Order: sequence, then C-alpha cells, then structure tokens
Amino acid sequence: MQKNKPHLIYIMPERTKLFELFPPVSTEEWMNRIKSDLKGEDFNNKLVWKTSMGFDVMPFYRLEDIEYLRYIDIRPGEMPFIRGEKTVNNNWKIRQDVKVTDYADANRKALTLIEGGTDSIGFHITNPDSITTDNFKILLKDTDPETIELNFLSDGRATELLTAFSNTIKDYSSGKISGAVETDPLSRLMLNGKLCIPVEKGFDYLAEVAQMTTSLPLFRAVHINSSNFRNAGADIVTELAFAISMGVEYLFRFAERDIFPGVASGKIRFSFGTGPEYFPEIAKLRAARLLWSVVMNAFKSGTGVSAQMEIHSVTIRLNKTTDDPYINMLRTQTEAMSAILGGADSITVEPYDIVFKQPDEFSERIARNQQLILREEAWFGKVADPAGGSYYIEKLTDLIAKHAWKLFLEIENYGGFVKALEKGVIKQKISEKAMNLKSRYRKNLIYLPDLIKVQAEPSVTFLPVAFNRPEFSIEDLDEIVPGKGDPSVKLSGQQSEEAWITPEGMAVKSFYTERDLAG
Repeated sequence: MQKNKPHLIYIMPERTKLFELFPPVSTEEWMNRIKSDLKGEDFNNKLVWKTSMGFDVMPFYRLEDIEYLRYIDIRPGEMPFIRGEKTVNNNWKIRQDVKVTDYADANRKALTLIEGGTDSIGFHITNPDSITTDNFKILLKDTDPETIELNFLSDGRATELLTAFSNTIKDYSSGKISGAVETDPLSRLMLNGKLCIPVEKGFDYLAEVAQMTTSLPLFRAVHINSSNFRNAGADIVTELAFAISMGVEYLFRFAERDIFPGVASGKIRFSFGTGPEYFPEIAKLRAARLLWSVVMNAFKSGTGVSAQMEIHSVTIRLNKTTDDPYINMLRTQTEAMSAILGGADSITVEPYDIVFKQPDEFSERIARNQQLILREEAWFGKVADPAGGSYYIEKLTDLIAKHAWKLFLEIENYGGFVKALEKGVIKQKISEKAMNLKSRYRKNLIYLPDLIKVQAEPSVTFLPVAFNRPEFSIEDLDEIVPGKGDPSVKLSGQQSEEAWITPEGMAVKSFYTERDLAG
C-alpha cells in the first residue's frame, strides 16, 4: 500500500505594496541628484522644455504636482470624460478614404479596404450631381452599414446625399449605423473666405441636415476639421481653443434654430490633427474632452451623452518630407500612437506619399497596416485610457486645457468664432504661430524624428423660448463635478443677429510641408 506523500504548505507573507519596499525620495532629493548629474550645467536650459504653447514643461512630475486636480480619481466613462467614454477597452475605428468618381469602382475599392482590416470608410464624392439612390446602392453594396462606419464628403448637396443614403440603408437597424455627412461651413469659410450661400442661410441648411439625421442616433451631421489649423502652422493649444470655439458657434447657431445643445452635441464630430509632439498630443485629446464637458455644462447640458465628444484624428501633413518619404511612415506611426493613447474614436493615418502624389495601393496598405499592428500586435486597444494616472500626462493635460481655455475666452470676447474670423483675429493668430514655427525650425529648435461608441439622444428637442449664449469664464474649469455634473451657470444676454460680410484677406493657408518650413 502506497503511503501518502507529505503536502507542501506555502505560507503567504503579509500583504505589502510594491513601493513600500523602497524608501521614499523627496522632490528636493531628486533635484539634488539631477543637478549633480548635470555637472554644473544649468537645469532650466538643459532639461526644462520651453514650449511654444505658453508654458514650460518640467523633466519630471510627482503626485504633489497633480493633487489639486479635482478629477484625478475619476474612472473612464465618468464626467468630465477626460479619461474617455470607453470603459472596458480602448478600441478605435481604422479609417481610410475613397475618392468617388465611378460608383462601382469606389465600391470595389471600399470592399478591398474592408477586407484588409479597415472598419471606417470616408467617401469623397467629386460630382455632387451624381448623388442618387441608385448610385448609392451601387456604392454601398456588400459593405454592411451596421458594422462599417460610413462617412461622406461632398461639395454641397448634403440633403440629397442623406436622402440617397437613407433610402439605401432602410433595411438595416438605424440604431447601429454610425458615420457622418461631413458638413463644416466654418472650415470652408475660414479656408476660402466665403461660402457659396450667405452665412446665415448656411447655418439654416446645416440645421436641416441635422434634422435629417435624427433617425440615425449614431450618425453625425457636423465635422469640425481642426486639422486645418495644425496644417496651417497652429500649435496644439491654438488648435484646441479654435476647435472648441467652432463647436460653441455651432451649438449656438443650432440653438437659434430650435435644436437643443444637448442634442446638437450628439451631431458634432471633432477631427483633430495629430503631430509629432508625442506626449502633448496624447494630453490634447484628453484636454479636449475636458473642455467640451465644461462647455456643455455651461449650456446646461452637462451630464451623460450630451457632454461626450466624438473624436476623429488624422495625421498632419505639416511635418512630412518630400525628399525622403519613407521617413514619413515613422512619423505617422508615432502620431497614430498618440491618437490612440489619447482616446480617439477613429483614426486616419495618411499614406506616406500623400504630400507629393496620389497615394497608390502600396502606400495605402502600409497606412492601414500601421494601425493594424498597433491594434492586433501591440494591443493598444486592450486597456481603457492607458495614459491615465501618469503624472507627466496628467500635468500636460491640465496645462494644455488651461491655456486653450484662456485663448477660447479671448475668442468669445470678440463675439465668437465667426466674429473673430470676420475681424481677422483667427488668421492673425495662426499666422503668428506659423511664423514662430518656421523660425524655430530654421534655428534647429524643432526636432522632427527620423527614427522615430456611445448612444446619442434619440430625437431633436425644440426649445420653448429664445436661447441665450452662455457667458464663459476662467472659473468654469473649476465648476465641473467629477462623475456627475450640471451646476447652474448664469447666462448672458441675447447675441445680436447682425448681417455678416466676408472681409478680404480672411482665408487661412491650408497647409505647409516640411519643405515649406525650411524654405
């Protein structure tokens, strides 16, 4: 008879936290060690990053540097959504665009992209007169609108486009269809200095477009393309401030047309340009969600879905080289990483050769695979807000938010984005940033590395009384209640409805490339 073998008993040690095993180190001790390692070189000149955004960045931060932040302990999915709306993962849509000249050819290309891993398609329709239900049935054949995000960009005819789209998808579940018809009259006004129709009629038309999308709760009607600011030379703070200003302008214009801000917010998508400043770009998207929550709080729509911001990110062209284009792959890769870690909902990585020729099948495949590697091999989509809790990123988020809010308030003092555009303020500020960028680039002060959803409201709500524009202040940043929200904010008087005349010289240069910076 076999004897029983003795059992090994493992006694667990007393539970301790990892860092309790190490003696605490004070900030003073850190600084003394750093200065010792510098061997007499000046700490501020050597290690402090003097940004062009109006603030300096220290080489390290500690808990004591962010303890004052009221939202530091919130979870993903909680107000003010600085950590994003995603609570269980960090998934995002991989977007690629298709130019539509022939609908059958565009459909074949879209299906090829989808088969390769793309789950968001942007259709650029070159001939608005070709928009019909029959053509849209050809365009969207076999695409499955319930799983593939569908976005449309056309030179006008948004209402005809939505009619054709609605007729094509009527057999699908409207609650599962996501995407956008990318109307953005303010961007067109900024770039061209004029619209094809009077500005007020343009906003009337935009409200009509928004009304047409109410049966599609996940479908957006406004696409605020702030990447235009980055490609024109603006820095991160300026881009963010102007994007928020455009968003407020749209909210107010919608409210004038009886569309409640809480509903209008669900019809707006922000598209940010992502550049080479790795950590600030992560912080920018987090700051954007914070500021949008502040805005919606001021509009008395500050809880839940209404305060959430849908973010698309696209790699900028400003820093892309035409002389050694394969380097652009490395630059767009780090930019995509920033956008993902910042919590973008969808991302476009532009092909490495887009700044000097029409991208081909190879460059488009590389652009798609760059995101697939980050999603499927690097597992960037596994953890919600992976950057949360980093002292460095939390501090950057706070600095960017505060400086962007200050600039936003300055634009509000001019009467909002349209008034500031009329007075030449927008162009002036972007031009100043662009000149500063060129100067810093030529002095080698900029290093370009070579190695390197949610448910929306179900329907439009009409306001029973005239709506007033909120009076924003610097204190609004401190009035957000983490996890909940909607403290009352006093509203100012009604904005006048003066006729708007397009000034000369208002248009902003669309984008530079690396060669423009050096030239």
